[in-house]
Amino acid sequence: MFALRHLRLQGRAKIHLPYAATATTAKATTTKHMPAVPARVYVGLHTYSSEYRMPRLLMLQEHMTSWRLHQRTTTTLSESSNQERKTPHKATLLQELADAAKPYAQLMRIDRPIGTYLLFWPCGWSIALSADAGCWPDFSMLGLFALGALIMRGAGCTINDMWDKDIDAKVERTRTRPLASGKITQFDAIVFLSAQLSLGLLVLVQLNWQSILLGASSLGLVITYPLMKRVTYWPQLVLGMCFNWGALLGWCATQGSVNLEACLPLYLSGVCWTIVYDTIYAHQDKLDDLQIGVKSTALRFGENTKVWLSCFTAAMLAGLTSAGYACDQTLPYYTAVGVVGAHLVQQIYSLNIDNPSDCAKKFLSNQQVGLILFLGIVLGTLLKSDDSKKHSKAALPPVTAPSYVPLPQSKPDVIS
Repeated sequence: MFALRHLRLQGRAKIHLPYAATATTAKATTTKHMPAVPARVYVGLHTYSSEYRMPRLLMLQEHMTSWRLHQRTTTTLSESSNQERKTPHKATLLQELADAAKPYAQLMRIDRPIGTYLLFWPCGWSIALSADAGCWPDFSMLGLFALGALIMRGAGCTINDMWDKDIDAKVERTRTRPLASGKITQFDAIVFLSAQLSLGLLVLVQLNWQSILLGASSLGLVITYPLMKRVTYWPQLVLGMCFNWGALLGWCATQGSVNLEACLPLYLSGVCWTIVYDTIYAHQDKLDDLQIGVKSTALRFGENTKVWLSCFTAAMLAGLTSAGYACDQTLPYYTAVGVVGAHLVQQIYSLNIDNPSDCAKKFLSNQQVGLILFLGIVLGTLLKSDDSKKHSKAALPPVTAPSYVPLPQSKPDVIS
């Protein structure tokens, strides 16, 4: 009875609570969700005894605070769920596209750019060597060849994996490649290769017609290289002929023709360099190659690998020296050649051909070889004087006067 009496009084009286304003605002916005307050909370609110009234006030305030917190959480969750239903899940769509493109990126080895660097550096060397004395190399041409190296290196990897799909599945290091693992079908690879070659052709047609013919002639080496490991112990030689074609193409693209006096030693030096670093690379798979029957210079050289690589390094340095002499290069160039020689000697001396991780580390360090030589060519060309221009012009054969004397042309006499 006492509780019912106080409930009737509460309906007639106005309660002055410290949180009245907050409670009124919350009631205005969420009246329909207001929960019922237990009667025991209101009992004693109108008594004048503080010992009896204060606990009831605290109980009411705690009840209202928990209700407001619950109301905010419910409102936030409902709004977020409505937003998810209204808008498409963009993160999921992007993730699906990334998952679909990942096998193709792996097929063209875009996650391993070392091959692109090794393909580009001979192009960069040739373009820098062909620059005029005291001038920077043609940066637009360098950018064009860099894009071409990225595309054609990817196309070469696609061709290689199409030929070696069954072999790669038997090798520990390559069995996770997209074609070997079945992530991409052979037909998908052919379509992707067509797109890559089309992009490569778009880059090639930006050059002069001599360079277009010269560049197209290298496609045979690109296609046949993967077959060489089945028939000869020298597939690295064919790879070197293919990877260093840019040493001829870069000069032709800037000058309109190939200067064999400079380009041929540069090209042969690049071939020797490729044999060095790819033999080191091939030592990673020599045990699998023996079981499968695949050939390589790593198996051909065997325990004498360091001797063979030293000979190819010496041939490379001799070719670079000859190319620099033909181009009237200066001290920075020959300094760079010496640094390159020291770098390769250190690689060969510290190489452990029975440790695959050490072979991979030595192989990756060859991108520094290309960069060092490129910087040496650029600095050496900038320090060239105009005398080298005059010297090269003076080296041309003099133009001789014709051995006959032209007769004066006179008007015929007119007989009247």
